[in-house]
Amino acid sequence: MHHSNDYYLNNPLIHSNRELKNHASNWVQSFNCEGFNPLIICRGPIRKEVMDVLDEMGIQHYGILLSEKDSITYTNALAPELRKLTDPSRVHRVPDYSGATKEERAARIQQIIAIANSNGYNAIFAGYGFMSEDAEMVEGMERAGLTFIGPGSFTQRSAGMKDQAKRTALATGVSVTPGVNNATSLALIAKYGTDGLEACAKEHKLAVDFAACNDEEEKALALLAASYNAGIDIISAADIGKALQVEAKRMLTEKPNNRFRLKAIAGGGGKGQRILKSANSYEGASLAEKVEKAAEKVPALVLECLIELKTNGVGDNKNVLIEMNIDTTRHQEIQVVGNGDWCITMGGRDCSLQMHEQKLLEVSVTEEELQTAIAAAQAANNAAETTQLKKDLDILRKMEHEAAVFGKAVKLNSVGTFECIVDGDAHYFMEMNTRIQVEHRVTELCYKLKFANPDNPNEFFIAESLVEVMVLIAKHGKRLPEPQRLPREPASVEARLNATNQALQPHAGGMIEKWSDAIEGEVRDDQGISMHNPDTDVFMKYHLAGAYDSNIALLLTTGQTRLDSYQRLAEVLRRTTLRGKDLATNLEFHYGLVNWFIGNNINARPSTGFIVPYLTAVGQLKAVANQIDLNYAYGQIRVNYLGDCDEAHKSGFIQSLDRKQSLLLRPIQHLFEQPHNLAGWLSLNQQHFSISEQGLQWHKNPIELLAEAYHYLHMDYVEGKPAANMIWSHDHELLQKALSFYNTLQQRLTVSSFAELEAALAGDRPALIDEAQWQAAIAAHAGFQAGTEILGLLPYIAQQTDFFQLVVNDDLSITIPAALSDGELQAAMAKVLVPPPAASSDEILALSGGMYYACEAPGMPPFIEKGHHFKQGDPLYIVEVMKMFNKVYAPFSGTIDAIFVETDGSIIKKGQKLFKITPDEVVVVETPEQVQQRMREHTNAFLHSL
Repeated sequence: MHHSNDYYLNNPLIHSNRELKNHASNWVQSFNCEGFNPLIICRGPIRKEVMDVLDEMGIQHYGILLSEKDSITYTNALAPELRKLTDPSRVHRVPDYSGATKEERAARIQQIIAIANSNGYNAIFAGYGFMSEDAEMVEGMERAGLTFIGPGSFTQRSAGMKDQAKRTALATGVSVTPGVNNATSLALIAKYGTDGLEACAKEHKLAVDFAACNDEEEKALALLAASYNAGIDIISAADIGKALQVEAKRMLTEKPNNRFRLKAIAGGGGKGQRILKSANSYEGASLAEKVEKAAEKVPALVLECLIELKTNGVGDNKNVLIEMNIDTTRHQEIQVVGNGDWCITMGGRDCSLQMHEQKLLEVSVTEEELQTAIAAAQAANNAAETTQLKKDLDILRKMEHEAAVFGKAVKLNSVGTFECIVDGDAHYFMEMNTRIQVEHRVTELCYKLKFANPDNPNEFFIAESLVEVMVLIAKHGKRLPEPQRLPREPASVEARLNATNQALQPHAGGMIEKWSDAIEGEVRDDQGISMHNPDTDVFMKYHLAGAYDSNIALLLTTGQTRLDSYQRLAEVLRRTTLRGKDLATNLEFHYGLVNWFIGNNINARPSTGFIVPYLTAVGQLKAVANQIDLNYAYGQIRVNYLGDCDEAHKSGFIQSLDRKQSLLLRPIQHLFEQPHNLAGWLSLNQQHFSISEQGLQWHKNPIELLAEAYHYLHMDYVEGKPAANMIWSHDHELLQKALSFYNTLQQRLTVSSFAELEAALAGDRPALIDEAQWQAAIAAHAGFQAGTEILGLLPYIAQQTDFFQLVVNDDLSITIPAALSDGELQAAMAKVLVPPPAASSDEILALSGGMYYACEAPGMPPFIEKGHHFKQGDPLYIVEVMKMFNKVYAPFSGTIDAIFVETDGSIIKKGQKLFKITPDEVVVVETPEQVQQRMREHTNAFLHSL
């Protein structure tokens, strides 16, 4: 199960195109895809996957599209896909995939059509990026006689645009999020009046059949559609901002405690969306004043949404939705498949674990797994958990029903995703993604589709790949019979391995120089990055240029239960080695997060707002760890031992403590350096210790916990492994000796717990053990335990930060302490996790690499200028990194003395000097002696707790 092509080895349809062709029935063979020659115009893991699927299906003539940005990415090696597709005539190049403006997009569509026509391609596969949901592109392909492998233009128009999708949902009885989806219509009517629409059409020479419209709304929509077709603007982004400002005031007044979400209709993956703060988050003497202050932000947020999607040009559809933002929501989605006649669902996925609208961990939601979980909760007499799981099963069934109804209404003729938010017992439809999703493997690992001959059920074939299903539908359309959904694995989970730092901020520019091989049970979609040179077996370096999004790979596992799938994923993450130059990934974050859920409750129901408070809690662990002088602490413990023991035993204790110093301190040091790993370790082991007024009490032998910590950190002893990455040989020998001693002693004393062991050693000598052995055992126990007090630092740090207050409740909800939701604390802890580049007190450096912009949009004034005074929290500039626009705010107040980046669109690097400033307050820098003194004071507080 290592790579994608393993999915397809036992598929009779695939083999009907190849060596098993003569063994398949005529009916099965009639669904082969010979003569289908697609051009793949996407990139990333999906491109490599599609190539593998097409190869397995026997489709020989396909090509791939590379952009100039691809060539930037692969400066030290060929694109992974080109290691396999070496025929240069099947590799085609364009400046970029979609173009930066409407005119460039139109030109790119024609260029792609020309490439297809001149190279014998008769189909287009667009994946899940760039123009995969572009109705204009799909229509262009269809007009050119090319088959689009994905939802057709009718579906793209009906469901791909968020406003039309909500209208369709309302018409079909699907529950939708409360809000406004007709900002452009409202803006048009506000600008021209209901009586001025026909005059507007006449003024701009637009042919509109107003007589066919039933009301003013339809007239406005028809007029807008005509303007888009003509490529002219009859309303501006400012008009839309004003219209939404009016609606926002109404909504903020009705629900002053609620935040609202602005969404440009063409957005996806978190792009083109902004949050409008609640009215009550502002100061004011009256609600009206608070509402006014909150609504003032709307026009600027509308413009930000449009700019980020590059849909603020002339003739672009600038519609922006405003919806109630349900802050405690869970984000779930249903996989839908249809051929235009029939429409079925394939279970759900929980995508609530996300940050900045970017999904991080995605989990299958299936009837089979939920029923198993319900049975387990009932067997354990967990009434609240059982109730919640039953609700989840009911919600899943309702969402699947609505997804099938909606898919049929929009005549879905490929795969799509019905996205919902879940709030308590209610669910609301958000949008349909009219494309394959990044996380589609989560579904296809749980279900497969059986296509049977309606006239002879014994003739059938099974498809285990959603990409394969897309190709089948594109090739055979309505001939394809409605399939039966069959279970594969009850549960699956996917971690998105991204190029982000420890605070989950994009980190571009690194180089992957080493990546361990996939292990048994790991499904790795990595674009082929971890493939070795077939001739030399040398890993081929990969440059993360940042031209695209931050995703490097998708890591998946399956299991009989959700716990099983998480434990397998934890093992994959534990054993994954990923190293390189200036390389930062979220590997440690995922390892800590997965183990947090394993340690707390795998069935926990986090909301979309969970990750930032969780990161803040991890940052607090790091903040306290940074205050501890580990070597000083161990030295003081050593001094205390020597002060307490008599002269006869002093030399023995000195030898024991000195020999164990590296054994005890190295894993603690690793956990201090990797706070995400520390969070996971604490979560897994919280039941093995307790802290009370009497101090720390271990419920498990610290020696066993130490051994498990080495294993947890992937530092097991392996002959020939670099010493820096494993337990040292002399420490390994000592640890194994200790473990062997305790194993034998527990057997001799017939005890099973550490508490029982300590009680036995403190009691009378057993009759079966002579006095000499008994005294030797007591002495050995004291020697082995000597110094293990230092391990108490780990639960001590958790206690100091209230880490265990982030807890899963009986009903599977998660209690997030109020402090973790404080914006200032969140920002401070992000800086603890990733300290900003060292800078003088009179300069500001770039926090990350990317593309620099001095203003909100072309033609608008810059955020700052030379001589400008700024306040803490004011925006300074925008950096575009990995497809996302990020405003950077002033960390303190000051005056700009010089600006070192002259033009918008300039590439900047992390740590680059951007501004020379005069701060309002002079920064006081601690001396090394002051730092040492401060750390020792904090360390002494820990020692006192012992």
